[in-house]
Amino acid sequence: MWGGRFAEGPSAVMREINASIPFDQRLWRQDIAGSRAHVAMLGRQGIVSGEDVVAIDAGLAQIAAEYEQSGPPVDLALEDIHMTVESRLADIVGPAAGRLHTARSRNDQVATDFRLWVRDAMDAVHQGLEALQRALLARAEEHAATIMPGFTHLQVAQPVTLGHHLMAWYEMVARDRSRFADARARLNRCPLGSAALAGTGFRIDRADTARALGFDAPTDNSLDSVSDRDFALDYLMAATQCSLHLSRMAEEFVIWASQPFGFIRLPDAYSTGSSIMPQKRNPDAAELVRGHSGRIAGCMTALVMTMKGLPLAYSKDMQDDKPPVFEAHDLLALSIAAISGMVETTRFVPERMRAAAESGFSTATDLADWLVREGGVPFREAHHITGRAVKLAESEGVMLANLPLVALQAIDARIDDRVFTVLSVDASVASRTSHGGTAPDQVRARIAAARAGLDGAA
Repeated sequence: MWGGRFAEGPSAVMREINASIPFDQRLWRQDIAGSRAHVAMLGRQGIVSGEDVVAIDAGLAQIAAEYEQSGPPVDLALEDIHMTVESRLADIVGPAAGRLHTARSRNDQVATDFRLWVRDAMDAVHQGLEALQRALLARAEEHAATIMPGFTHLQVAQPVTLGHHLMAWYEMVARDRSRFADARARLNRCPLGSAALAGTGFRIDRADTARALGFDAPTDNSLDSVSDRDFALDYLMAATQCSLHLSRMAEEFVIWASQPFGFIRLPDAYSTGSSIMPQKRNPDAAELVRGHSGRIAGCMTALVMTMKGLPLAYSKDMQDDKPPVFEAHDLLALSIAAISGMVETTRFVPERMRAAAESGFSTATDLADWLVREGGVPFREAHHITGRAVKLAESEGVMLANLPLVALQAIDARIDDRVFTVLSVDASVASRTSHGGTAPDQVRARIAAARAGLDGAA
C-alpha cells in the first residue's frame, strides 16, 4: 500500500504494532455494507462506471458470503479489515477493485464502520434490556403482595413488597435503556465522504450514502467526522452505568441467597459447587456480573484516556478505540443475559422474607405516623414516643404489635386500641398508597403502566 512513497517495508515490530486486523475483523459486516453503499453512490454520480459498480458490488457480496461461512482471514501484512476486504476484492474483480476507494479514506471508512457497529451493539443491548424488563414485570406481578423487609444501611427499615423491590430494578433498567437511546440518536450521523479530513473534490452525494446506511443525515464537518469518537464514549458510559445497576442487582442476589437471609434459591443453571465442600451452592453467575462491572468501567476509562489529548483530526492512537468497546459489549451482553436468567428462574422464599420483615421493629414508623395522624402529636415528639416503645419491645423480646395496650399507654396516654390496626407488616405495606409507594395496588398499577409502555413502544 505504501510502495509509492516508501522504499522499504515495515519491520516485524512495526507490522505487528500497526496491524488491527486481529480485533477489527469484527467490523467486516459494517465495512462491506459501507463499501456497497459507497460504490452504489459513486455509480449514481457517474464517478464509477455502471459496469464496475456491478462487478464491485457482486464481489463484495461474495466476500460477505465467504466471511459469513469462515470469518475474515488474519493477515498482519494487510493491517486491517478495510485492506483485507479490498485485497480479496482485487482477487475477485481485478483492477476495478481499486476504484472502490475513490472519494474516501480509511479515516472516514473506519469512522463509519465503527459507528455502524456501535449502533448495532446499542440495538442489541436495547433488546436485551427490554427482555430483562419483561422478566422483572412478570416476577413483580407474581409477588406484588409478597412481604419483605426494605433496608437502609442493610438494616431492616420498613416492610415493602417483593414486587415493589423488583420494580425498583425495573426503573433502573428503564433509565439504562433511555441512555442508550439518547446515545443512539446522537450517533446516527454518517461520516462517510469526509475522506481523510478535508472532504473530497469529487461530486459525491453524502446524503445518499447516509440514507443507504440508515443514518439520519451526513455529519457536517469533515475534521470532526474523522476524529470524533464521542459515540464510542457514549456507549461505554451508558454501558458502565448499566453494569453498575446490574452489579447492584447481582449483589442483592448474592446476599439473598446466603443462608442467614435465605430469601431466594438460585437455580442450578446459575450456581456452582465447591471442589472441597460438598454442601456449597455458590452464586457465581451473580458474582461474575458484579465483577464484570469493574472491567466495563475500566474499558470506559481506557478510551477516555486514549482520547483526552488528541489533536484534530485522526491520530493512530485512535486505532485503540475498538478493543475496549468490543470487550465492554461482550461483558455487558453476558451480564444482561445472566441477570435476566436469574430473574426468570430464581425461586423466592416468601416465608423467610416475611419473617425478616417482622423483625427489627420495621413498623415503628407506622406507630409514629399514627400518633401524628390520630393523636395530633408533632412528628418529632411522636418519633421520641415510638423510640421508647421500641426500647420496651426490645427488652421484652416481642414485636411492637405484641406489646399490650396498657404498656403502650404507660408510655403515652394518647395511644388507644386503634393503633393495632397499623402495627402489622401487612397493614404497614397496605397503607403506603402514595404514588410510587409499596402498597400492592400501587405496585400492580405501576406494573400495568410499565407493560403498556413496553407494548406500545414495541
